Amino acid sequence: MTELSDVKVVTMEDILINETEQSVDHKEKQNKIKEKKISDKKKPVVPKGKPKSGRVWKSQKTNTFAKKQALREELKRVKEASNAIKAAKQEEKELKKQRRRDNLKRQEENRKKSEIVQVITNTKKLKRIKKKHLRNIEKRDTTVVSK
Repeated sequence: MTELSDVKVVTMEDILINETEQSVDHKEKQNKIKEKKISDKKKPVVPKGKPKSGRVWKSQKTNTFAKKQALREELKRVKEASNAIKAAKQEEKELKKQRRRDNLKRQEENRKKSEIVQVITNTKKLKRIKKKHLRNIEKRDTTVVSK
């Protein structure tokens, strides 16, 4: 007998009441979802047409002082970045030019070091030398002492 007292008895009325409560809750949830969908959709913005006067440049100004300040700051920042990049490129260019000059100078020094020099003591020989050979002869300062 004790076992029967522990068993819960469900009547038909209880089942019907639960179903109606659930259906009401379900309808409320659906309504909330629909409202969210409607509020999520943005209302279409009607574009402004051309002014009747035809003066499109005289349209209503929307820039505020804060927006102008922000634009000025942005432009200033962009110009500074641009100038920095230009300066870096110019510096790199100057370094390349200097390196090229140094290389040419070093090449010239090496060429002079490797020259074979023959001193002509008798200048009368120059008159007898052929013209083609004279073109290859160069004058040098012999007083400079090489290291």
